Amino acid sequence: MSKLVKLCIGMIDAGKAFCAANKLFMNGIRDLAQYSSKDVVIESSLTKFSDSLQEMINYHTILFDQAQRSIKTQLQMFIKEDLRKFKDSKKQFDKVSEEKENALVKNAQVQRTKLHEVEEATNILIATRKCFRHIALDYVLQINVLQSKRRSEILKSMLSFMYAHLAFFHQGYDLFSELEPHMKELGSQLDRLVVDAAKEKRDMEQKHSTIQQKDFTNDDPRLEYNVDAANGIVMEGYLFKRASNAFKTWNRRWFSIQNNQLVYQKKMKDNPTVVVEDLRLCTVKHCEDIERRFCFEVVSPTKSCMLQADSEKLRQAWIKAVQTSIATAYREKSDETEKLDKKSSPSTGSLDSGSEVKEKLVKGESALRRIQCIAGNSVCCDCGLADPRWASINLGIILCIECSGIHRSLGVHFSKVRSLTLDTWEPELLKVMCELGNQVINRIYEAKLEKLGVKKPDNESPRLEKEAYIRAKYVEKRFVDQDCVALHPLDGRKRPYSQCKNEDLSSSEKSLTSQEHFSTSSRTSVKSNDSGIHFSSDGSRELLASAVSSNSLCEPVIEVEKRDSSVFQDSEKFHPGLHLYRAAHEKSLPDMAEALAHGADVNWVNEEENNTTPLIQAVHGGSLVTCEFLLQNGANVNHMDLYGRGPLHHATVLGHTGQVCLFLKRGANQHAKDEDGKDPLTIAVEAANADIVTLLRLARMNEEMRESEGLYGQPGDETYQDIFRDFSHMASNNPEKLNRFQPSDTPKS
Repeated sequence: MSKLVKLCIGMIDAGKAFCAANKLFMNGIRDLAQYSSKDVVIESSLTKFSDSLQEMINYHTILFDQAQRSIKTQLQMFIKEDLRKFKDSKKQFDKVSEEKENALVKNAQVQRTKLHEVEEATNILIATRKCFRHIALDYVLQINVLQSKRRSEILKSMLSFMYAHLAFFHQGYDLFSELEPHMKELGSQLDRLVVDAAKEKRDMEQKHSTIQQKDFTNDDPRLEYNVDAANGIVMEGYLFKRASNAFKTWNRRWFSIQNNQLVYQKKMKDNPTVVVEDLRLCTVKHCEDIERRFCFEVVSPTKSCMLQADSEKLRQAWIKAVQTSIATAYREKSDETEKLDKKSSPSTGSLDSGSEVKEKLVKGESALRRIQCIAGNSVCCDCGLADPRWASINLGIILCIECSGIHRSLGVHFSKVRSLTLDTWEPELLKVMCELGNQVINRIYEAKLEKLGVKKPDNESPRLEKEAYIRAKYVEKRFVDQDCVALHPLDGRKRPYSQCKNEDLSSSEKSLTSQEHFSTSSRTSVKSNDSGIHFSSDGSRELLASAVSSNSLCEPVIEVEKRDSSVFQDSEKFHPGLHLYRAAHEKSLPDMAEALAHGADVNWVNEEENNTTPLIQAVHGGSLVTCEFLLQNGANVNHMDLYGRGPLHHATVLGHTGQVCLFLKRGANQHAKDEDGKDPLTIAVEAANADIVTLLRLARMNEEMRESEGLYGQPGDETYQDIFRDFSHMASNNPEKLNRFQPSDTPKS
């Protein structure tokens, strides 16, 4: 019985392990059913089977629980309790038996002559025999009872165990009786599936043989993209990505365009890594200046990603997919804005608070209306589509959404695209757009269009035709008239470039007007005075500073001295760079745009006038808008003249608060020192110009805060941004509030 109990324990443990393994197997079937959710037959059948197997596992568990109760527990109780009592009776019987034997031996050894001992031994023997008979009867009773109970316990436990088996198999039979019709139906379906599979196999073999004969040289299924895909994925596929580490390694990744984002994954199950969070803020272009073929670059405001396709056609497909996604993203955002505008009250535009007016000047429909009022801006500059809502801020034109996408592909060094309704507009940038416009720019960039007989594309023209035209117009500048008029360096009148290069300048033309001089006879030094003018010139230095109004949009009261340089005397040296230089001082944005169209270097250096640039000339011209135009076209805000003074130095000396604010926003180095060891803050403090000192100290404090907090590349504190935003609005819209010098305070030469 003990051996049987041990075997039962082993069986129960093995049964529990079997149930656990069976449960894992059943879970595997359920997982397979979920994986096959698209196949209704497999999913329903596997689900039914897994449910049935789960029931069988439950039945097995009940069976092994019954075995534990009926055999293990019941027999163990019999062995431990009943047999223990029997063993106690046996010990008592053995003890009495031994005492009886001792009494018999002692009784036999007593001599007959010793009557007293004989009587004592006889009495002990009689008592011992009586006790032995009594104990023997009890012992026999215990044996008979134990044998009877042993029989009943064994049969009872085994009968219970067999009834458990009977219930187990009855339950299994009932379960599978219910499942049998489904199994028979599935069997008939399986026969049909086998026939269908054989037919499908024959069809696939036939297609395979047909495909093998087809030429796939010019066919690639990945060349297709769908901006209206149900899953939101416009295009996906493998591309090589160049890492941003020092080794510039190339790795193959799975890229996709989805939800107006460009993302990639190392493996299909990995979480996607976002390359471009908003496609509206990026541009895409070909890359031919690296060793690898079929490369293109996706550029966003914060980073650049170099990618490589497997073929030229695949590269073109990706570029087109990105461009189309950009256009779609803009269109969707524009539609949302229009819906919101329609829901808003029509009376809200009539009466606004001061802050609302300021906000409307730089964002939304107000910017659109102001810029569209400029001549030629009612239609797209390049295709003529009505109601354009995009702008190229460095060219000063407005475009339709499709042409804006083409401009983005040119690169930001040719065209910087911004939305008229979705983006925020700085007031100075808005004035740049109002100074130029489609009509002005087309007069420059399309001057030879009719002469060459080139037909300008319209809004119905194919995109490739528009792209070729725009590239020829702005990149190759094929339609710019090289013989058009230019601003003459001496008299300020316009005349053909060829005439400016070939004519002999008379001595009278070589003299400058008295308004352009502090003194026509000699150089004049200006000492420090109450107005804060502190720069002095020695015999070799040109006077750079003059006391002018800090109104950035007005002419200075006294302008900077100019020398009779050899640049003006030698007409052969006149070129577009000098044209830009003079136009910047004259605050003529159309002339500046014309000079750039003729190839002028925006950072052209006038070696005859202390290495000054057009941007420095714009500072002396006093126009905030001119400075903004040059900066948008790539002017170096930190270029130093011969005396180590950059645009920020000159704006500080002249008290042009708006220009100081603009240069600080554009990243001017306020720590740079001139040859006298003075930085802009020192100059502003000596001039007692409170506004400029405030701006410079705020900018320096903001820079220190960003460095201490590790916020490199971030805009910085909100208070700092708000103050600079207020100064920008004031300089553009209320410049009289920033006047540093009153007319009576103007220093005399």
